[in-house]
Amino acid sequence: MSTTLTKRATVYLDPAIHRILRVKALETDQSVSDIINDALLHELAQDQQDLDAFKQRAHEPAISFEALLKKLKTDGKI
Repeated sequence: MSTTLTKRATVYLDPAIHRILRVKALETDQSVSDIINDALLHELAQDQQDLDAFKQRAHEPAISFEALLKKLKTDGKI
């Protein structure tokens, strides 16, 4: 774990997930907390990337699903 201050939290895990985390922790010489922190940071970063993409494309014209299907058929893509 990093040298910064940490905050303790109670999280309830499915027993199978907890078992997998413990095995991974042993195999990678990491703590379960480090693995969970890394996974959460990764997911939050992906969420931020998605939000950034939505923001960048906010002014693009919208197209209905039906119109998209029609265009794909016309272009021979489906």
